[in-house]
Amino acid sequence: MTDVSITLRPVDAETVERVEALLKANDLPYRDVRTKPECFVTAFSETTFVGVGGVERYGSNGLLRSVVVTESNRGQGYGTALVGALEDRARSNGVETLYLLTTTASAFFQREGYDAVDREAVPESIQQTTEFADLCPNSAICLKKNLE
Repeated sequence: MTDVSITLRPVDAETVERVEALLKANDLPYRDVRTKPECFVTAFSETTFVGVGGVERYGSNGLLRSVVVTESNRGQGYGTALVGALEDRARSNGVETLYLLTTTASAFFQREGYDAVDREAVPESIQQTTEFADLCPNSAICLKKNLE
């Protein structure tokens, strides 16, 4: 794998449909992107759109959301770069612990330093998010990473 560089850009009126389409195509929660676009970012390598991700912040805890790389850019290190950039951004915004739910990418996130955790052990503020309560199935694996 090569080192890749990405730039994060906020989701705006021009990119929201592209974000929803990529999330939907990859069976990731997309129905709430328009109600909280400030949580999401697009990732670019120079001028090429390579992916999407987000973090919802709840005090010192955060929910890592909907991380996906476009199919043509997978396997090149963009996923790792995107997760690292989202973690750095969360850390700079005071997030100490990130949680996530996944049905398909637990091995990837575990390679990135996330550990499995019982859903019941997750702070209530995270459990009450739309993703936890409505959008992700109960079968999704819950993972956690301390950012400190």
